[in-house]
Amino acid sequence: MSYRIALNFEDGVTRFIDCNAGENVLDAAYRNKVNLPMDCSDGVCGTCKCRAEAGAYDLGDEYIDDALTEDEAQAGLVLTCQMVPSSDCTLAVPVTSTACKTGSTRFKAAVVDVVPHEDAALELKLEVTGDAPGFLPGQYVNIAVPGSGQTRSYSFSSKPGSHEPSFLIKRVPGGLMSGYLDSASPGQVLDMTGPLGSFYLREVKRPVLMLAGGTGLAPFLSMLAWLEEHGSGHPVYLMYGVTRGADLVLVDELQKFAERLDFFSFDTCVVEPASRHPKIGYVTQHLMPEALHDGKVDVYLCGPPPMVDAVRKHFTETGVTPASFYYEKFTPNAPASTPQDLAA
Repeated sequence: MSYRIALNFEDGVTRFIDCNAGENVLDAAYRNKVNLPMDCSDGVCGTCKCRAEAGAYDLGDEYIDDALTEDEAQAGLVLTCQMVPSSDCTLAVPVTSTACKTGSTRFKAAVVDVVPHEDAALELKLEVTGDAPGFLPGQYVNIAVPGSGQTRSYSFSSKPGSHEPSFLIKRVPGGLMSGYLDSASPGQVLDMTGPLGSFYLREVKRPVLMLAGGTGLAPFLSMLAWLEEHGSGHPVYLMYGVTRGADLVLVDELQKFAERLDFFSFDTCVVEPASRHPKIGYVTQHLMPEALHDGKVDVYLCGPPPMVDAVRKHFTETGVTPASFYYEKFTPNAPASTPQDLAA
């Protein structure tokens, strides 16, 4: 028996390793040629300290308090030299991937279909030959645009582990990727690098509020697909906001999730004043107090920079401090510049 351990590094790169039953994470990483930080490997120095964001494990009692205090252990900090997983786990590693002598995975996928959603977006459907790309729900990859020498970054909208990854891509007039996809043929092969990003679904320990702007819906579709398989003991609510009514895409997919998952519900809103949509205005204008659970909520937000700034300002003005707040900004028609800035 072995467990899959996701190592998310400070620079947003994620590597997946297999950890055997009874094996500690540090040894498993070295066996997989990932040099996690360490000095002593005996639970004395604390150099290998990371944060466990999901999964079950045992730390034993072979380490000293100077290396890991009781308060730190209660807060989810672990020593990888002592951590023995009993399930799949996700670890946040507080150093870069290059410092650990590793990097992003490269893989290829063939175009299966490109589904247009009027002038709003394109849905790119691919097929991977070989091993399915590992990623955490919400993460993204860099996709090389054939013949351009450039890449664009897009969040997976598909379930982790699928051999048929998909992406929701904003249609941009004159856009590099949009232009390519308008003439892409089935079977054409795309080069990808990833997974990347620190925006991903953590272990669900309290109610979840998801806020999507435009094609920022993509990572939430991946999260919902993961939750459908693994379940949730807490309510999950999504507010999906767009500029125009035509920008509301894949709402039928959200409706299917809502019908299948008793813990999930969603609403949509449109900014355009002339729209006949029931909810007119910005996401912040339709955030009901019950969705915020008096701050006892984990908030995930993916949208353009003005939306991210507006939501942060809204929380400040209303005095709401979420238990956790994860966000990702994207800028259409631009390559990613940081793990939190995507081209969508």
